[in-house]
Amino acid sequence: MTEPQVYRELGLTDAEYQRILGILGREPSSTELAMFSVEWSEHCGYPRSRKYLKLFPQTGKYQALVGEDAGGIVYDDTAIIFKMESHNHPSQVEPREGAATGVGGIIRDIFTSGARPIACLDSLRFGDISNPFNKFIMNGVIDGIQFYGNCVGVPTVGGEIYFNNAYAGNCLVNVMCVGICKKDELVRARAEGIGNSIIYAGSRTGRDGIGGCSVLASAEFKCTDEEKRPTVQVGDPFTEKCLIEATLESLKTGVVTGIKDMGAAGLTCSSSEMAAAGGVGIEFDLKDIPLREEGMEPYEIMMSESQERMLLCVKAGQEKKIIDIYTKWGLEAVKIGAVIEGGLIKIANNGEPICEVPVKELANAPLYDLPWEENRKSKIDNRKLDKPKDLNKVLLKLLASPNIASKKAVFEQYDHMVQTNTSVYPGGDATVLRIKGKPWGLAVTSDCNGRYVQLDPYLGAQIAVVEACRNLVASGADPAGVTDCLNFGNPEKPDRYFYFKRAVEGIADICRQMELPVVSGNVSFYNESPQGAIFPTPTIGMVGIVKDIKKRCSVPFKDRGDLIVLLGKNKEELGGSEYLSVIHGQEAGSPPELDLELEKRVQSVCLTAIEVGIVKSAHDLSEGGLAAALAECAILGKMGASIRLKDTFREDALLFGESQSRIILTIAPQDIFALTDIAMLFALPFEIIGKVGGKKLAVEGPKKKLLDLPVAKLADAYFSALRR
Repeated sequence: MTEPQVYRELGLTDAEYQRILGILGREPSSTELAMFSVEWSEHCGYPRSRKYLKLFPQTGKYQALVGEDAGGIVYDDTAIIFKMESHNHPSQVEPREGAATGVGGIIRDIFTSGARPIACLDSLRFGDISNPFNKFIMNGVIDGIQFYGNCVGVPTVGGEIYFNNAYAGNCLVNVMCVGICKKDELVRARAEGIGNSIIYAGSRTGRDGIGGCSVLASAEFKCTDEEKRPTVQVGDPFTEKCLIEATLESLKTGVVTGIKDMGAAGLTCSSSEMAAAGGVGIEFDLKDIPLREEGMEPYEIMMSESQERMLLCVKAGQEKKIIDIYTKWGLEAVKIGAVIEGGLIKIANNGEPICEVPVKELANAPLYDLPWEENRKSKIDNRKLDKPKDLNKVLLKLLASPNIASKKAVFEQYDHMVQTNTSVYPGGDATVLRIKGKPWGLAVTSDCNGRYVQLDPYLGAQIAVVEACRNLVASGADPAGVTDCLNFGNPEKPDRYFYFKRAVEGIADICRQMELPVVSGNVSFYNESPQGAIFPTPTIGMVGIVKDIKKRCSVPFKDRGDLIVLLGKNKEELGGSEYLSVIHGQEAGSPPELDLELEKRVQSVCLTAIEVGIVKSAHDLSEGGLAAALAECAILGKMGASIRLKDTFREDALLFGESQSRIILTIAPQDIFALTDIAMLFALPFEIIGKVGGKKLAVEGPKKKLLDLPVAKLADAYFSALRR
């Protein structure tokens, strides 16, 4: 009889073990127990989150594709496939390898759907960068991303980085990948056709990553890094590059009926979930699995998360055709089993049966409805905040804040030009990609302000969605579809689960209102260390359609004499702002309010004006508010501006408040009448606030000059902060 400590160490509860006994009608073998532990882990089976994930809309303004491993949308005759996933705990334990294998894993999810990966984005969170250990974690993660991405030949084109001590003991590494293919070239992650062959392809199986999804990813950090280091996988981007080409070539033969990458839970996940998706069974013998280490136990083979491996379902009699392709690319490829009737996964080891489990029960983890407990919201009183005497110093300090400062020191390490599709480079609101042979392109972004979600999970999550929309719109793209990476603390603690529940409800409601399908995603729970939980961080990845790639838009000021126009309305809101944190040392209050109808009108006017061709530059307002946005436009355009503001509320809120639904545009003076017509069409008031030109950013308020700084001085603060 299995001792309780055995299944508990694998992450199973007493109730779950009793459930396994009921399914099997007997004691499980060690291999079966290991397989249940990884498949029922939160990382694979989502037992504590599935109830709320069903709230997400799966239809929108564009045709949505919701698949097993990745989803997407259809535009023209093209399927645009995208997904975001986390590799948080592995990156905290072993930063370089953890981040590298996170990149490799998400790329595999894209090309196993039949799409060629064309871009990656990374959304990162670290503790205070002045702390040497946090800096070590960050440098290792960035090194892992650049190493794997640059070598595999998929450009890293965008993302975001935030710093806060909430992430000091548990960094976040969320990676998004985008791929494209013809709609009729998509492949499903399912086994089908009784008698068809199951083929293993890619790298050999080793002991790296064993228990990564259950032991490492589905529990809090409570022990030393060294104890968990063996559960971190090791990736090889050169093997992955060969795997991309071999797999896409194999799929074009038409004899592959299903394919799945061996990611979390490795061979257990790929075999059981493919069988369950196809409503069939699978049988194979572990003696046929290519191994790179001697003496591996059956449970180790089934739990291993060695990288760069695939499982394919191939039409009977056509195996050689597929094996020859992988062999040509220098990869292992062997037939290990077959599709069978009966809905069982049957595994032998040198002919001796070691596993016979119903695939539906294995691949469908128990569903839990956990208790939640609402957190009290903090409040601030603007009247009690000291007003800064020197607003110039405040702006320079904010531009030097790692959360606002240029991330060029990071993204210049990434090859963002490989494949030669990048049309608007990293460092702005969104990256724009051309699609060779098409008049249209894509804009991609990722967004989330965890501080907002900490203060109000419903509102903060909604702001993450509309912020991503504004980033795309300001680049000339129509927001089209969402993927997410939901990073939260321990769901078994009611106050933590409250954040997850409300954030998911917020995302679901706003996506439905914005006609955006949530086509794929990932849940990452247990992001806690002994010092506490991370800020709840539901990262939003979004793809938009640039219908005319020639009219793509970017942030920098373009020409002297251009008018600067503000779409939206300034409000006296300081809650949750970077200004409040950096200058006053407070992370409190309510995030900025969100007027959805105003948001829609602002986005519609901006996008229409860009598509008409009258907008020279556009930039949405987020961290740092109006002053930071104007400074970024000036810095990147290498020219100043003269601004006059009419609002009469407190000056620091006017300049640095982070009110939503605001975009600044620049247009030629003669185009003001065309912009007026567009704004009237959507019933949106707007304001001409200044003119481009000169070497300074000068801002006048109703009563006095608020800012007067040389662009060169702004640029020094903005570009030097992260390097320093």
